[in-house]
Amino acid sequence: MKFHPDIPVYGDIKFRGDCACETVEAVTFFAKIRREYPDTYGLIATHIRNEGKRSFNQVSKQKAEGMTKGAPDIIIPGSPAFICELKRKDHTKSSWQDGQQEYLLAAKKEGAFSCIALGYEAAFEAFLFWSDKKKLHSN
Repeated sequence: MKFHPDIPVYGDIKFRGDCACETVEAVTFFAKIRREYPDTYGLIATHIRNEGKRSFNQVSKQKAEGMTKGAPDIIIPGSPAFICELKRKDHTKSSWQDGQQEYLLAAKKEGAFSCIALGYEAAFEAFLFWSDKKKLHSN
């Protein structure tokens, strides 16, 4: 995978080896955030499901209902919003889907905290950095 220089990457880009699939990483991240922040971030953190096989009619209907190509795996509303594309810890076992990098760049341009995380631990590291940064700006 190639990374756009304007999108920060959390995690070890040199790591190679066995690692969980993206779905397991996402489940682990959301379980952790809901356990540790049950009344705040755990309530609002979301994954917009826009991947998987669908018929042409399903895709057309979902686009009309607001589905956006490239929406990232983790979105947490806030000021700024947390926008994170979660990839496998060994990123050579992941690939970009259409629109993902463009979404991250557009969100960043509009003021969101946009990043790529290699595994759930890296996603949580990015989340902690974002939440600490938010606290600094609100004081």
